Amino acid sequence: MSDEFLKAAVAEAMEGSAQGGVPIGAVLVHGNEIIGRGRNRRVQLGSVIRHGETDALEQAGRQPASVYRECVMYTTLSPCVMCTGAILLYGIPKVVVGENTTFLGEEELLRSRGVEVVVLDDEVCKGLMRDFIASRPRLWSEDIGEA
Repeated sequence: MSDEFLKAAVAEAMEGSAQGGVPIGAVLVHGNEIIGRGRNRRVQLGSVIRHGETDALEQAGRQPASVYRECVMYTTLSPCVMCTGAILLYGIPKVVVGENTTFLGEEELLRSRGVEVVVLDDEVCKGLMRDFIASRPRLWSEDIGEA
C-alpha cells in the first residue's frame, strides 16, 4: 500500500475495529488535503447511517458544492448504495476503492453517472474485511442491510 490517502482510510478502519465497530474507513480529500476522516460508526453511535463515507462527509462539515465537485473519496471498501447516493448527491467526481472482493457495492451506478472509480485491490483492506466477516457475520449482515 503506497497511497497516503488510502493509508489514512485504513487507519480509520483499524480504529473503528478497535472500538468494536465495522472496519471500514474513508477520507475525503480536497486538493491534496484531507478535509474529512471517517469510519463506520454504526455500532459506536447506535447509528443506522454512519458508514465510513457518510462519516467522512459528516466530519468534513458543511462545504460549498464547488468543494465537493473537486474532491476525491478514498474508501477501504466498495461503497454501498447509501454511500453511493451521498457521493452522487454531492457531486464527488472520483472514488478510490481499497477493495471490492469481499463486497461489491454500487460501482457501476457511480460509473454510469460519470464518477471515476479506481479499485486498488489492496490486500490489507481485503484482510480487514475477511477477518471481520468471518468473526462477526451477523454484524456484517446487519451493516449491509441483510439481517
